[in-house]
Amino acid sequence: MSRVFLAGAAGVIGRRLTPLLVKAGCSVWGATRSADKADSLRALGACPVVVDAFDAEGLVDAVLKAKPDIVIHQLTDLAALHDPAKRPEALARNARIRDEGTRNLVAAARKAGARRLIAQSIAWAYAPGVRPYREDHPLDVDAAGDRGVSVIGVASLERQVLGASPVEGVVLRYGRLYGPGAGTDAPPPAPAVHVDAAAQAALLAIDHGEPGAFNIADPNDEVSTTKATAALGWRADFRM
Repeated sequence: MSRVFLAGAAGVIGRRLTPLLVKAGCSVWGATRSADKADSLRALGACPVVVDAFDAEGLVDAVLKAKPDIVIHQLTDLAALHDPAKRPEALARNARIRDEGTRNLVAAARKAGARRLIAQSIAWAYAPGVRPYREDHPLDVDAAGDRGVSVIGVASLERQVLGASPVEGVVLRYGRLYGPGAGTDAPPPAPAVHVDAAAQAALLAIDHGEPGAFNIADPNDEVSTTKATAALGWRADFRM
């Protein structure tokens, strides 16, 4: 089975994805910037790697040592998002990860000869238009304020991942998360997705679907998930 370098392995989705990968027979190198989280990643079955996504040389070295077939990008920085006073700063940091962190991870994946790069995006960045939004609908890159900051970061991430040739780029546009570690067990406003179903999408994307973007969300009127269910065999009701 695949050798996987999972960036953001200690995050909300990463903590659910790691045991799924291990159960599927993958060898997993789980990357985190916090040394304090290494033991918890080891307990999940991953080989912990402590590296900062903004350290381009360090990230290349870490990925080369792992020799992955697959690189999975679940990097975020949203710990302070729910504090109104810190929200603008949190969104700016997250946008930087999506831009600069993605650039470094794409470069590392290329140097390591990875076959596929799977990256986390969001399903609520579409420009206003006829719903449900499908994957070929444009993103809202002209948005102002906090939304503009987020969408520009998302657009940069997606452009880099989908243009990572010869590495195959796959973008998973997740709905708003709920479930273990997400801060709520109740579905937020659509589009929403349970963290386990989000993790399953990343697992499936290793060997299913052509390169491109996929909406990953519970059934809703905002975005279409027809492509993900047909091409990935993804199920919104998947739970660990």
